[in-house]
Amino acid sequence: MSAENGKNGIPDTLAGPRPEPLRFYGTTWVDHDHGYTARRAGLAAGSLAVAAAACFVLRVAYQGLQIADIGSFVSLLMIVMFAICSALAFRHTWSGFTSRPDPDRQASMRGLLAIGFVGSLLAYFFRTFTEAPGEKLHREEYEKARAEYEKRTTRRSGNPSKKRRGK
Repeated sequence: MSAENGKNGIPDTLAGPRPEPLRFYGTTWVDHDHGYTARRAGLAAGSLAVAAAACFVLRVAYQGLQIADIGSFVSLLMIVMFAICSALAFRHTWSGFTSRPDPDRQASMRGLLAIGFVGSLLAYFFRTFTEAPGEKLHREEYEKARAEYEKRTTRRSGNPSKKRRGK
C-alpha cells in the first residue's frame, strides 16, 4: 500500500520504478533540485582538499624513507608504485561512472584502489564538473526502466468494440 498525502487517497509518489540514490546526492540528480549544484561544488572542493591532504601525507612518508636512508632504489620504487596505482585507480573509478563494474574485478582490485586512492579522489573531483559522479549511468538505467514501465502500463487506444475480429 503506497503512502497517501491526505488528499482524496491520491498517492504521494508516482507509481513505477524509483530512481536509485547516489552517494552524497540522494535522488536530487533526477531533477537537479534541493541543493544539487551546491552539493556538486562542495563535493568537488572536498575531494580536491582530501586529495591534497593525501599527497601531503604521502610526502611525509617519503621524507620518512629518506631519513631512514634505505636507498634511492626503494624510494624510486615507492614513487613509481604510487604513481601507477593512482593512474590505474583513476581509470577504474572514471570508467565506473559510466558502466557497472564487474564485482569480481572490483574485489580483485581492492588493494590497488586502496594504494591509488589519490587517483580515485581526482577522478571524483574532475567528474563533478560535468555531473554528479555516476549520474549518467543512473539516468540511463532510470529512463530505460521508466520507458519499460510506461510501455507495460499503457492501455491500447481506440474503441475496443470496433476491433476487427478474425473468424
